[in-house]
Amino acid sequence: MALNLFDLKGKRALITGSSQGIGFALAEGLKAAGADIVLNGRDTAKLNDAAARIEGADQLAFDATDHEAVRAAVDAYEASGKAIDILVNNAGMQHRAPLEDFPADAFERLLQTNIASVFHVGQAVARHMIARGRGKIINIASVQTALARPSIAPYTATKGAVGNLTKGMATDWAKHGLNCNAIAPGYFDTPLNAALVADTTFSAWLEKRTPAGRWGKVEELQGACIFLASDASSFVNGHILYVDGGITASL
Repeated sequence: MALNLFDLKGKRALITGSSQGIGFALAEGLKAAGADIVLNGRDTAKLNDAAARIEGADQLAFDATDHEAVRAAVDAYEASGKAIDILVNNAGMQHRAPLEDFPADAFERLLQTNIASVFHVGQAVARHMIARGRGKIINIASVQTALARPSIAPYTATKGAVGNLTKGMATDWAKHGLNCNAIAPGYFDTPLNAALVADTTFSAWLEKRTPAGRWGKVEELQGACIFLASDASSFVNGHILYVDGGITASL
C-alpha cells in the first residue's frame, strides 16, 4: 500500500532543539509514525521534561553550536550501536531590533545558532549516514528564507543560508544515498513567537496577510516532516517545502 511509504518503524530520528515548540512537535509526529526518538537540547531540565512525555525517547545533550562537542556526542551515540537514520536540524533563535541598531553580539549568536549548528550537526551525522549509504536530513528553514520583514534582517540572512546549505547538502550527498531537504514554516504559535502572538496589531496584520487567515499550529508541520523523513520522498532532494498557509504565494 502507498501508506506504507510513510511508515518509520525501525528508524531513529535525532531532532535538535526539541525540548519545546516546533522541535518537540516534530518529535511527537515522527514518534507517531513509528520512529524511535532522540531529543536534543542544552537545558537539561527542559530536556528531561520533554523525554518524560515521549515514551522511550533517548536524550543526547550537546550544544549544537560547538563543533567538537557535536562530533563527540554523535560519534559516541553511533558507537553505542544506535544509528541515526533521520536528522532534523531544528535548533534556532530569534532577536528583533532595527538593523541600524542591531547588536553585533546578537548577530553572531544568530549566525552560530541558526546556520553554523546546521553545518556542525549535519556534517557529524552525515558521515555515518554516508558510510551506510542512506539517511534523511531535514533542515528547518523559515518563511524568511524567501521573505524579509522589518527588525529581523539578520535572522532572514541566516534562514536564507539554511535554504542554500540544504541545496548544497543535497548536491554533495545525494550520490551517497542521502535525502537533504528543508521545511520552511510560516508564522506558528510557538515560544519563539510569543511576543508576536501577544501583539494584537501584529496578529491582525498576519491574519490579513496570510491566505489561510490564521497562525499555524505546530502539529501542522508533522505531516511535512514525516513525508521528508520517509520513503515517500525517496527522489526529493534539495527541496524547500513551505508550510505557511499560502503567505509566500500571494501579495
